[in-house]
Amino acid sequence: MARDTDSDTQANIGRRIVGSIFPRSPIPRTDADRRRTILEFLVLHMRPVRVRRSTVRYTHTFGLGGMSLVLIALLMASGILLMLAYDPSPEHAYRSILSLQDGMLFGATVRAVHHWSANILVAVVLFHLLRVFFTGAYHGPRRFNWVIGLGLLVGILASNFTGYLLPWDQLSYWAVTICTGMLGYVPGIGEWLQAFARGGAEIGRGTLVLFYSFHTTVVPVILIVLMAFHFWRVRKARGVVSPHPQDSQENDDSEMVLTLPNLLVRELAVGLTVVAVVMLLAALFEAPLGAPANPGMSPNPAKAPWYFMGFQELQIHLEPLIAVVILPVLGALGLILLPYLHFDHELSGPWFLSKTGRTTGALAAMVALVVTPLLILIDEFWLQQTGGAGWPAIGVIAAGITAFAVCLSKKFKPEKAEFVQALFILFLVGFAILTITGVWFRGPGMALAWPWIGAPA
Repeated sequence: MARDTDSDTQANIGRRIVGSIFPRSPIPRTDADRRRTILEFLVLHMRPVRVRRSTVRYTHTFGLGGMSLVLIALLMASGILLMLAYDPSPEHAYRSILSLQDGMLFGATVRAVHHWSANILVAVVLFHLLRVFFTGAYHGPRRFNWVIGLGLLVGILASNFTGYLLPWDQLSYWAVTICTGMLGYVPGIGEWLQAFARGGAEIGRGTLVLFYSFHTTVVPVILIVLMAFHFWRVRKARGVVSPHPQDSQENDDSEMVLTLPNLLVRELAVGLTVVAVVMLLAALFEAPLGAPANPGMSPNPAKAPWYFMGFQELQIHLEPLIAVVILPVLGALGLILLPYLHFDHELSGPWFLSKTGRTTGALAAMVALVVTPLLILIDEFWLQQTGGAGWPAIGVIAAGITAFAVCLSKKFKPEKAEFVQALFILFLVGFAILTITGVWFRGPGMALAWPWIGAPA
């Protein structure tokens, strides 16, 4: 009964807020009534009527979820404008991009807005996932929403990847060639997956039409559906997790404040800031466009998009089967199953969970920062020269991770959530270093090189 009374009170507050914006017309079914209904049952129901004061603080969530929504809106708006000028055929795709940039008013700006929104979105969604993980906000009623969030991340990566090919220049053509080539290492169905992703045996007209169709129809619909479901699940969980675990009891309403204006005004400020940053970047830096795609001449080096570059770097050091099949599958399964592990205590709320969590996390980050570059150099200048790379290397790495986990358990005796967090940080920082190495420290022939001079390191 207490929960029902609380729900009724929140509903009445919401109705009073809506009534102050759109007074109900005495005549039913008017435009004012329709606007009121849309706001009351759609917009306000995507957020709880009241939220905890501690969750409104910017430093708790950094507004990353709202930033993602704004960036997706910018992508859809600019994408619709780009569709009016784009011709999805190998003969005309590149020329239509040139025509858009050079011959249409604000054409280059619209394309730059689309480009920067897409790249910033990937980073923002990754940071949002990290925020949820490092505050333990994947427990309890938020378990399945974590899985939905992972689906959104995959959808955003798919949107970026399918859009990457559309300019049909050397950079995009060979990046897609590399990424789809990775599918060939999947045992049994690799060739079929590769042919399906390319729309044929080679990258050509079928690939461009397939990517364009997915980029403009299938992926946006999936993202819209998942976003609505994601926001609804946040609403059902009464907002984001509180940074103070002692305040997370359902019946403790002493620190509750109205969503409007306390939360929505902050979200509006964050959204406007994101729009301003994207517009500034679009005004200062045009979206890159290289030479027209040439299937007969690969650039040196040919690299995957930055968000897949870590896997390409892994391919240099490990067997392709390990680098692009086994490790990604294990990582994906680990993230999906994470909320459903049995935890003795479901630590959530504060950043990095606890003092022990912060200590073990910092230690894991330092180990990864030191060991990962060292392993890259050892493999580059010794193991690859002596034939010791590949399967022996993965054995050494597995033994090192096991030793680190054992030492961590004996020294700090962390809770399971703290232990999982430390291992996650170890893998995360290691993969980030691999990505940075691939993007900035790989030159011709994918040899190590200094980024500012292009000479061998």
